Amino acid sequence: MWTLLLLVSSAAAATVTYDFNITWVTAQPDGFSRPTIGINGQWPIPHITATVGDRVIVNVNNQLGNQTTTLHFHGLYMNGTTHMDGPVGVSQCSIPVGGSFVYDFNIKQPGTYWYHSHDSGQYPDGLRGALIVNDPDSPYKDQYDEELVLTLADWYHDQMPGLIRHFMSYANPTGAEPVPDSALMNDTQNLNINIEPGKTYMFRIVNMAAFAAQYLWFEDHTMRIVEVDGVYTEPAEAKMIYLTPAQRYSVLITTRNDTSTNFAIVGSMDQDLFDAVPETLNPNVTGWLVYDKAAPLPTPTLIDAFDPFDDFTLIPHDRLPLLQDVTRTIQLDMKMDNLGNGANYAFFNDRTYTRPKVPTLYSALTTGEMATDVGVYGSNTNAFVLGQGEVVEIVLNSLDPGKHPFHLHGHEFQAVVRSEEEAGVYVNNETMPEFPMRRDTFMVRPNGNIVLRFRADNPGIWLFHCHIEWHVSSGLMATMIEAPLALQHQLSLPQSPYTSSNASALAIPPSHLEACAKQGVPIAGNAAGNTVDLLDLSGENLPPGPLPAGFQARGVVAMVFSCVAAFAGMGVIVWYGWLDVKGGAKAG
Repeated sequence: MWTLLLLVSSAAAATVTYDFNITWVTAQPDGFSRPTIGINGQWPIPHITATVGDRVIVNVNNQLGNQTTTLHFHGLYMNGTTHMDGPVGVSQCSIPVGGSFVYDFNIKQPGTYWYHSHDSGQYPDGLRGALIVNDPDSPYKDQYDEELVLTLADWYHDQMPGLIRHFMSYANPTGAEPVPDSALMNDTQNLNINIEPGKTYMFRIVNMAAFAAQYLWFEDHTMRIVEVDGVYTEPAEAKMIYLTPAQRYSVLITTRNDTSTNFAIVGSMDQDLFDAVPETLNPNVTGWLVYDKAAPLPTPTLIDAFDPFDDFTLIPHDRLPLLQDVTRTIQLDMKMDNLGNGANYAFFNDRTYTRPKVPTLYSALTTGEMATDVGVYGSNTNAFVLGQGEVVEIVLNSLDPGKHPFHLHGHEFQAVVRSEEEAGVYVNNETMPEFPMRRDTFMVRPNGNIVLRFRADNPGIWLFHCHIEWHVSSGLMATMIEAPLALQHQLSLPQSPYTSSNASALAIPPSHLEACAKQGVPIAGNAAGNTVDLLDLSGENLPPGPLPAGFQARGVVAMVFSCVAAFAGMGVIVWYGWLDVKGGAKAG
């Protein structure tokens, strides 16, 4: 149940309250019935809707019975409330089974967003939905008649815990990601959208996928892009767009005056991402713009090639110029490789992310002036401490043949460079745009590079990670520790000796502390939970050790198949021996 409580104020802001009981339900969006994570006994889960300036309260109760959970409000900057951001081990402990948790934050930005679990690769099992922030002052408010939300997703028939166990195991040494079983549109297939002729609709489009990017087009209709990831853009016409997981677009579509024909809406998963494409896979999902319910729903027209709009060419509506005078450059070289347990992991600068014992936010709040020392945050959190107000440049070099969408929490960024495929590492040889496009999720091409810039003006703990959920599980994450001393003046832990003396500082809510206490998770000290010597990381969580010297992925594959063959051979020997024994007994 969710309620809307209006508060009288000069800004006419509201407090929007949602009560979410997270439960298992049964759903069959593509015809296959499976357990799915729903809210209040329903799936698809509800949209969260608010208006710029609103306060949003989400009361969560975890009734799953067998899994912890969280919620992350993707794309919201959470200014002043980094503790409401949602990732486990970063800004909170997971919500235990039977536990309750309160998210409470103000929304200061308009646009198209979504919310999802940020715990143990959970959201592809259904815990993801649209989050829409309305804007009374939108520059496009007078250019359309109606808004519609259109979500895209990939869908798996098996549940994530089992899929992740296999994915992160010696039996999958190449790191081949599980291929989805189907694609969905508004969490169904064969979607009908009833429209009227001669009207303009704003479609808010969200890709909530775990893995698959999608190409999207509306047959015989032109899109005008007006927003990406919460950033208004100058209008740009497109026949086809490409959405990585976590990306959003708002597009204006003007319908035809002729109502005699209905038109297909086609989403097509990018099969370049899949190591192997099952013969039974239908990569497409189709809906229709329905002008006439009595008219047939046409089969989509075959296309010769995918030719999507290049989002790098977009210009923000506010024409914010290129950030100059970079004060901090962070180079991240990413790759995939195997560790000593035979599984395939993801790395930034040769380190794979490993969740710390103490959530990183709580380390920042309980280590005093040492919070500016990156050493307190652990050996494998890929942590970077940022000074308040710094202009930060992230140079990401992909040493991997796949496409990767990277997302930064707490910020939008300027996308100032994106190379072509196989360009190799960035060598500072690009001309940057005068007014770079901004968004919070941006794709690097295979064996290519991207350069992103943002201003560190939002004290908090913010993840930077690939938004392919399999790669989150394999460690493709970094942690931005932004202005930790300023953060200590914004937030406080009641039992910390470094509790802020600032009377206006927000206290970490009791429900957050209870979630940690119920699971025995420490909330003070460095990444290892040490509170005396804050640079002593003894006992910290660490990934498996490296492969033996000279061992490579193909060696792991050979070893796996050799072991399988050996066990099979032993089985045959035992079977024949059993037949001999059995036959001898009969003869006697």
